[in-house]
Amino acid sequence: MIRLRRVYDPPDPAADGVRVLVDRLWPRGLAKAEAQVDEWPRAVTPSAELRKWFHAGGSWEEFRVRYEAELAGPEAGVVLAHLRALAAEGTVTLVTAVRTPESSHASLLAELLTAPT
Repeated sequence: MIRLRRVYDPPDPAADGVRVLVDRLWPRGLAKAEAQVDEWPRAVTPSAELRKWFHAGGSWEEFRVRYEAELAGPEAGVVLAHLRALAAEGTVTLVTAVRTPESSHASLLAELLTAPT
């Protein structure tokens, strides 16, 4: 099972399972102990170039295409396989600093992780 949550929300040990930070940069003002992140695989986070392009006014549709292209790389593939294996064993919670994880790169990543391979 894949869940989405904000990293700033208090961890829920009973429901979160493995907490995976899916942001390239560490969230501002949050101590690592407070975040309780189990993994931080930067290979599946949007690149700095893609983030800058999107925040400069890039479209969501084009962001999706470019992000999926980044996730098609070999290093990301290894991480995606690892995350799928974790999800097969229990809950994986993708945590992000964005205000609405459901309409962010985290939701695209969750889609990819739950899609049939």
